[in-house]
Amino acid sequence: MNRCVIIGGAPIRSYEKIKAYLSPDDTCVYCDSGLFHREGLGRAPDLIVGDFDSCKNPNLPVETIVLPQEKDDTDTMFAVKEMLSRGFSDFLLIGVIGERLDHTLGNLSALLYLDAKGVHALAVDDHSEISVVGREGAAVEERFSYFSLLCIGEPADGITIKNAKYPLKDASMNNLDPYGVSNEVLPGQTASITVQNGRLLLIKVK
Repeated sequence: MNRCVIIGGAPIRSYEKIKAYLSPDDTCVYCDSGLFHREGLGRAPDLIVGDFDSCKNPNLPVETIVLPQEKDDTDTMFAVKEMLSRGFSDFLLIGVIGERLDHTLGNLSALLYLDAKGVHALAVDDHSEISVVGREGAAVEERFSYFSLLCIGEPADGITIKNAKYPLKDASMNNLDPYGVSNEVLPGQTASITVQNGRLLLIKVK
């Protein structure tokens, strides 16, 4: 099945950077004010989801799910769950990291939710790529200026980082001591990260 792209309403300052992540066969879901990014991204919606409290319903000839304004899930989280129910197993989230810290943290929780369902998910903005890393591990290429590992849930242990300025071996992290911020890939290398127990948020900074 092709990838699902969830598009939120957070600012996108460089559409060219974000468009580089898109593929022609992506299924694009615009969430409420994410519709403002339609022209910049140059992608027609395959599905529109929203309560339309921050963007008028454009009434396009496209499947549209109109949500009540008073609800438990954000528009973005509803879209994530809806597309999971439709069988998608690969997600890209854009327009989800912005000035509203509460919405940003909620959208990062969506990454954790998708990971818990065994689904691959990546969030990107103008400056970074954000994903969840666990036992399957992750790599950080030299093209990223920095990378950070943050614990935003239960403690994680058995953390090993190789080919980085600040390596780790069988270490632990919790959300009270964010010592995993601003690591660097060694010149000419690709950093590797593994986590034996728990999950960490991996932020690769361009």
